[in-house]
Amino acid sequence: MIDDETIAAYDNQVDAYAELTGQAAPDPLLLAFMARIEPGGHILDLGCGPGNEAAGMRSRGFSVDAVDASPEMVRLANQTHDIGARRATFDDVDEIAAYDGIWANFSLLHAPAEEFPRHLAALYRALKPGGCFHIAMKLGAGSARDRLGRHYSYYSQPELSGHLTRAGFVIDEISTGETMGLAGDVEPWIAVRAGRQTVQV
Repeated sequence: MIDDETIAAYDNQVDAYAELTGQAAPDPLLLAFMARIEPGGHILDLGCGPGNEAAGMRSRGFSVDAVDASPEMVRLANQTHDIGARRATFDDVDEIAAYDGIWANFSLLHAPAEEFPRHLAALYRALKPGGCFHIAMKLGAGSARDRLGRHYSYYSQPELSGHLTRAGFVIDEISTGETMGLAGDVEPWIAVRAGRQTVQV
């Protein structure tokens, strides 16, 4: 399900978001994620935004499928990095064992909570056995819209871990922190790196 208000918020804030994310130093979580994937591996960047991280992965020799639900983010990603980004939503993920890695960095937090298990199941199927999955979310409870109109679903660490485990993922590492977002608020986050078992679940 596409939340039009969330997409519109990103379309309207594309330049500000690009400036915010472009100021960041190389993400140690991204470096750790790439270290888990074989050279030349195929990676899905789910919610690529301006394409900075996808471009970074490509520069390390990976093949990157960069997707975002915001048309303006896709346009900017291709204009800036020429990475072949395409518009797609969480519902469009229907590949089977296609990716060596999936990078879902602060994207699935926009999915309605009732849809979250279904999206995780689709991503599990899309990941190759032995592949690496990264997900980052905001910590909290319930759902809300921020001052820009973006919809968020919040999870505690036990809740997120439970969802991932039920989907079949094996959790490797959990990180937490705080970061200022586009809306100007400092909020706590959680990032989980997990793998897909080498046998079918």
